[in-house]
Amino acid sequence: MQAGGDNKGLLCDINVTPLVDVMLVLLIIFMVTAPMMMQGVDIDLPKTSAKALAARREQMIISVNRQGEVYVDRYRVSVAALSEKLGVICASKPGCEFYLKADRSVPYGSVVEVMAEVRRAGVKSLGMVTQNSDSGPLPGRP
Repeated sequence: MQAGGDNKGLLCDINVTPLVDVMLVLLIIFMVTAPMMMQGVDIDLPKTSAKALAARREQMIISVNRQGEVYVDRYRVSVAALSEKLGVICASKPGCEFYLKADRSVPYGSVVEVMAEVRRAGVKSLGMVTQNSDSGPLPGRP
């Protein structure tokens, strides 16, 4: 008399077909939603005839749009909090370069106010971003 059953009929392999199906669905979802998550700040840059400079290190873009709103990369920051925010960034990334993009319709006083806050944060070098009048927008971030 046998106490146990016959184990010859058991299959111990993992069925990966449902796993692959789920992963493909997730891949398609992320491929569709990723472009929607990309945001930028629309800026109408002043046009110049100067050549583009080569970036040597990591760069941070400070943008001022037509409404006078200030952005550090893609994140909106108030002018009052800009100095504190840039101070934290400078402390965490000592070799970081800062560039200012301002819409051509922004009043000069607003741009100077942002520049003063950047200087107050301890930023030693601040570059200005323009658009070449001969070609389209300069390569780089939006």
